[in-house]
Amino acid sequence: MTNREEEVLALIRTNPAISQNELAVALGITRSSVAVHITNLMKKGLILGKGYVLKQDEYVCVVGGSNVDISGIPNQKLILQDSNPGKVKFSLGGVGRNIAENIVHLGVPTQLISAVGDDVYGRKIIDHANAIGLEIRHSLILGNRATSTYLAILDETGDMKVAISDMDISEDLSIDFIQAKRRVIENSRICVIDTNIPAETISYIVDNFKNTEFFLDTVSTTKSLKIKDKIGAFHTIKPNKIEAELLSGMEIRTESDLVRASDYFLDKGVQRVFITMAEAGVFYNDGTERAWISIPEVNVVNATGAGDAFVSALVFARFNQYGLAETARFALAASILALRYPETINPSMSRDNVMLMMQELGLDI
Repeated sequence: MTNREEEVLALIRTNPAISQNELAVALGITRSSVAVHITNLMKKGLILGKGYVLKQDEYVCVVGGSNVDISGIPNQKLILQDSNPGKVKFSLGGVGRNIAENIVHLGVPTQLISAVGDDVYGRKIIDHANAIGLEIRHSLILGNRATSTYLAILDETGDMKVAISDMDISEDLSIDFIQAKRRVIENSRICVIDTNIPAETISYIVDNFKNTEFFLDTVSTTKSLKIKDKIGAFHTIKPNKIEAELLSGMEIRTESDLVRASDYFLDKGVQRVFITMAEAGVFYNDGTERAWISIPEVNVVNATGAGDAFVSALVFARFNQYGLAETARFALAASILALRYPETINPSMSRDNVMLMMQELGLDI
């Protein structure tokens, strides 16, 4: 948005009934120039129609999965093909829903477009969203479908060893349904897409909704293949090492390999690449600035929510215009805050607590 457009918008916010002649006088320009600025603001979605109906306050939109997480962790070393005494926990999950909740905790208005069943788990997801201030009214609620379930088996360190995801309901997030939510997506400052939704729906969104920056969560190696041919449509991506290898077709063993793989994504049209390297840290590249940030040894309590927290922090940082290096450090600290909590979502996730984590880890330099 240009400086003049910002001035026009500020005057309209003060007086939505102001005429173009009055705008021209206030700004010291011609009425025809005002008309051009108004047209441009409408094209950008900042003015929605006649009478200067203004776009609502900026927000983030997340399109992705919601489900119930069931996780089991053994009391002692995990023994495969055997019954392991331990603890089983239930919590709300789903990559899209997790990201949306974390973004809300970080203080950014967020709208979630997802799918849930009209059952006890679906109602828990809706009630929880309403309780934390996550806007969920644009999600799909189906009476003939069960809310999806994610079952994870962790080892004695809290690291996920195997999981089964029953997310068939996400297939109902069809192009027809998304078309009805066009304004929600296009008017968002940032839209996060996770690959739990159908490939054709993802393609439709990134091919047809042009006024929004799209962030990608690849979810898993298998599901990441859905967007291999559409990777360049995303502003920001966060694959892990294996996903980056799969999507780029390049083996990653050294930092030079990370540069080559990330450059591949940038050449495709991606603006910012963050490749997470598990306990080794994260590598980032935007074509002009790149680096590898390593982290100290972390006491992992539960690893299932770290990636979701990382993406949420990337969104927060972009929303608040952080620089690239600061964004990477902030996201890394947010993921560690998640790693240290026994549940998928750490309720203490906030900007202030992430900043404290950055200080603790020496990432605030």
